[in-house]
Amino acid sequence: MHNIKTYRWPFLTLLLVLVFSFIISISLGSVSIPLKDTFNIIFGSTGQHDAWRYIIWNYRVPKALTAILAGGGLALSGLLMQTLFRNPLAGPFVLGISSGASLGAAVLIMGSSVSSGLFAFGIVNDITLAIAASMGSFMVLMVVIAMASRVKDTMALLIIGLMFGSITAAIVSILAYFTNAEKLQQYIYWSFGSVGNLSWEQLLLLFFFVSFGLLLSIFSIKSLNALLLGENYARSLGINIKKSRYFLIFITGILAGSITAFSGPIAFIGLAVPHLTRQIFKSTDHKVLIPAVILYGAIIMLVCDAIAQLPASASVLPINAITSIIGAPVVIWLLVRKRKMVF
Repeated sequence: MHNIKTYRWPFLTLLLVLVFSFIISISLGSVSIPLKDTFNIIFGSTGQHDAWRYIIWNYRVPKALTAILAGGGLALSGLLMQTLFRNPLAGPFVLGISSGASLGAAVLIMGSSVSSGLFAFGIVNDITLAIAASMGSFMVLMVVIAMASRVKDTMALLIIGLMFGSITAAIVSILAYFTNAEKLQQYIYWSFGSVGNLSWEQLLLLFFFVSFGLLLSIFSIKSLNALLLGENYARSLGINIKKSRYFLIFITGILAGSITAFSGPIAFIGLAVPHLTRQIFKSTDHKVLIPAVILYGAIIMLVCDAIAQLPASASVLPINAITSIIGAPVVIWLLVRKRKMVF
C-alpha cells in the first residue's frame, strides 16, 4: 500500500479543481452575475447590487455546499459498500436505506390520498419531507442491522437489502396508484433530486451528519483494508467481522439516509465515483481512497449541478438525470473492461 504522501500532487490538483468547480457553480444561475462581482461579494466587498449579494449568499453558496456534501457523502458510502460486499456494483442504495427514505417521503406526500384519516399528516414542506425521509431510512436501517445479526453470509445480506428496496418500491407504487395527480407530481419532483432547496440551518444539520459519517469511516480504515482480502484474512488480523459489518452499515445509513432526506435520491454518484477513483489513483489503501472519493464525488456533483443549471434560464434540469447521464456510461465502461478493474 502506498503512503498518502505519494499522492500529494494529485490531492493538491483535486483541491484546486474543487475550488474552481465551486466558483463556476456559484457564478451560474437564472440571474447573470459577472464573475468579478461574484468574487467581490464572496470576499466581502460592498457594492450597489444588494440583490446579487442575497442571491449568492442565500441560494447559490448553500446550493454549492450542499452539492459538495452530497457528492462526497454518497461517494464515500458507495466505497464502504463496495468494500464490505467486495462487489464492484454495490452502492449506497443496496441496503434499501435510500428506498426507505423515499418511502417516508411517499407516505407523507401521497398517504393522505389512500386514507384521509390514517395518513393525514398535515403540511408538506422541505422540513417535514426531510423528517419523514429520515424516519423511513432509519426504520429500514434498523431492520437491516437486525438482519445482519442473523445472517452470516455478507452476500446474503446484500440480497436482503435489495429485496427491501423492492418492497419499498412496491409500496410507493401502490401509493402512487391511489393518489391524485397533484400529489403524485409533488412526489415525482422530490424524486428528481435537488441540491438547491436547503436553508443555512438545514445545511448545517446535513454537514453534521456527513462529517460524523466521515469521522466514523476514518476509524474503520484498518478493517476496510483487511476486508478487501477476504473475511478469513480479516479474522486472522483480529478484525471482528460482525462488529465491522454493523459499523459500516451504520455509517452508510448515516450518510445515504441524511443526504437522501435533504436532497432526494441521487443516483450513480455512489456507484461510479469509487471505481473512477480507483482507476486514477491505482490504490486499494483506504487511507488514500477515502479522501480521494470525497473530493471526486464533490467535484462531479458540482459539475453535474452546473450542467443542470441552464445558463441565463430559470429552468433547472433534474440533478438525477444529469448524474445518470454521466454515471451510466462510466459503469458501462467499467463493466466492459472489468478484467482490468482495480478492486
